[in-house]
Amino acid sequence: MRYKTQKIANNYFIVAMILFGLQVIFGLILGAKYVWNFDPLLDILPFNVARAIHINLLVVWLIMGFMGGAYYLVPEEARTEIYSPALAHLQLLLFAAIGVAAVTGYVFRWSWGMPFLEQPTILKIGIVAVALIFLFNIFMTMMKTRRWTVIQGVLLGGLVMLAGMFLFGIPFLKNLSTQYYWWWWVIHLWVEGAWELVAGAIMAFVLLKLTGVDRRVIEKWLYIEAGLVLFTGIAGTGHHYYWIGTPKYWLWVGGIFSALEPVPIVLMVFDTLRHVKEKRLEIIDKLALYWAVGSAVLHFFGAGVWGFAHTLPAINQWTHGTQITASHGHFAFYGAYVMLNLTVIIFFVPRLRGIKLRNQTLGFGAFWTMNFFMVMMVLGLAVAGIVQTYFQRVLGMDYLTTQGYMGLWYAVFWVSALGFAAGVAMYMVDFFSLELEKKR
Repeated sequence: MRYKTQKIANNYFIVAMILFGLQVIFGLILGAKYVWNFDPLLDILPFNVARAIHINLLVVWLIMGFMGGAYYLVPEEARTEIYSPALAHLQLLLFAAIGVAAVTGYVFRWSWGMPFLEQPTILKIGIVAVALIFLFNIFMTMMKTRRWTVIQGVLLGGLVMLAGMFLFGIPFLKNLSTQYYWWWWVIHLWVEGAWELVAGAIMAFVLLKLTGVDRRVIEKWLYIEAGLVLFTGIAGTGHHYYWIGTPKYWLWVGGIFSALEPVPIVLMVFDTLRHVKEKRLEIIDKLALYWAVGSAVLHFFGAGVWGFAHTLPAINQWTHGTQITASHGHFAFYGAYVMLNLTVIIFFVPRLRGIKLRNQTLGFGAFWTMNFFMVMMVLGLAVAGIVQTYFQRVLGMDYLTTQGYMGLWYAVFWVSALGFAAGVAMYMVDFFSLELEKKR
């Protein structure tokens, strides 16, 4: 750590880890609802409420991780302290308060209603305020020295898009098809637009510091990533427009441009590793390297291969809204963003706390446990979705009868989720032990 204000990131990482743990707990509750014949939480926490909390916690903790990563990397890239630490702390408190208010509100049925954007309008305005505070603080930090790098430029572009796209999720429209048209501008263009740019910039910085490879090697792939996100990411929104009454040309546009965004990140990682091997560079933090490479690989398969496999219109007309979609969602988010945040946290936190060398046995245990059981979760949901597609969409069985044939694979999913939760617990023990190590 070269700058004092980089310590701001530590508070964001702590909150992110707490929210991650809560997200996993609510995921286990959701899985149990599929498996058990009796739901003791039905009146208190029905499926729709638990699902809203599970997904909203995912979004909030991932953005917390992105914010923490930005507050760590921007001072080093700009070679200056954060413009306003007070604003950074205010932003954290405000964002955490909004998250608590939203989750508590869902329990008491205080909701806007739209999936993934259930936050009431007043909370959405608060989220916009948080995004603007963050954007202002990061921009003013960069302007202090006006030392611009490709990493800073892509990061700033992603943050501007992050703040701007959310505005389309605030208006309430009477026509449902029109509402969903603009709704996807938030849901898709956040995840496959703004988040991809932020993730690409953060991954580039991590690889740069982790390996010591020449900056030009990494930045060339970052340019390509930015170009593909702005082109294929925007055009790829079309695969959500198939069945909401939009013109038929979206079938072609959405089907063709849906799978290219993760390619540059994969190439960036493997080109970096090629240079490491050629120049015989020594990488001390092996655990962070494993998370970074794993993120690139699962990002490619989860968001790219798994997504493309069922977003082609001829396939999607049968699989749309089945558990195949849930399988893709778990795989894509985990590889693209969850693993990236876990990479950032496990790489940055020891440096924030002044720990140079440590035992990584528990960390590697968490890595292999989480990845193995996530793949099993994805496969369990995928097979359940195939069964659902065949019985419900092809044979025409009703929904509830079809669910009876999916029970085995729901059980595979839930048992795997328990294993994944064990891996998360290992990661969190490793994370919080760093704080205790610092205090000894």
